[in-house]
Amino acid sequence: MSVTHFKPTFWSKVLLGSLEKKFVFASDMVCNSDYEGEITGAGDSVNITSIADPTISDYSPNGTINYESPQDSGQTLLIDQAKYFAVKVDDVDAAQAAGNMLTFMQGRGAYKTADATDQFIAGLYTGASPTNAVGSSGSPKTPGVYSTTNPADFYTQVILPLGVKLDEADVPDDGSRYVILSPWQIGLLEQTGAFINFPNAAGGPPLVMANGWVGNVGRFKVLKSNNTVNYSGSNWIVQAGHPAAITRANQIVKTEALRLQTTFADAVRALHVYGGKVVRPEALAIAYVTRPAGI
Repeated sequence: MSVTHFKPTFWSKVLLGSLEKKFVFASDMVCNSDYEGEITGAGDSVNITSIADPTISDYSPNGTINYESPQDSGQTLLIDQAKYFAVKVDDVDAAQAAGNMLTFMQGRGAYKTADATDQFIAGLYTGASPTNAVGSSGSPKTPGVYSTTNPADFYTQVILPLGVKLDEADVPDDGSRYVILSPWQIGLLEQTGAFINFPNAAGGPPLVMANGWVGNVGRFKVLKSNNTVNYSGSNWIVQAGHPAAITRANQIVKTEALRLQTTFADAVRALHVYGGKVVRPEALAIAYVTRPAGI
């Protein structure tokens, strides 16, 4: 094995591409990257300027019109997260292995880094507007498993109220709204005919589209993730919203191939920095839900 054909720019693009393909909470369906800017390392910041809406005033014929200057306010997106992986492969192991072990480890490193990033973005649910909460941490919703008397608990207690919260906050209903569910939550949602799976592939199971998109319910894209937040015991967070709510920025700032000095081995290491922020709390809604027994 040799690192002589290693190309840092190419590897950085491959790693960043792998990260973005594996995002759910941090995917483009959930976040925007409008303010990503130029990131060179951990501790960088991106300045975000918000412009206030104009004032709407009454007009009288021949009256005087008052002009106002745009009022702006600023937020800062801090790139305060940094993760790395570093792997080495001994020449003896490389000679006995089938395939390129460093390439395999690169892929696994990208996957694990993506998972860490996704969990970080999932934790930003606390930035949602307090008025957009369904239930509370101390009083979560408790939908039941299927029964003939009330088969759609999860839909009526969780999905519909989340949609109402977003409607009341004037969140755009332009086809971009999403709700992120864990597998057991999707199992509850499947109890109602309101959930529409994507068509089966050649008689197989329902299709799963890019970034965990499994179907639609109401006006939501349904995204499946194992990174939904378990905030205590059997209690979980369901997050819904619009991509305008959360912004993220990330970058692979360094990839290096090394020939180690103290052993006969090649090594590869990569540094990934990122950050995220809820910039429009009104466009994010959450529900506190208890996982029922039997699912």
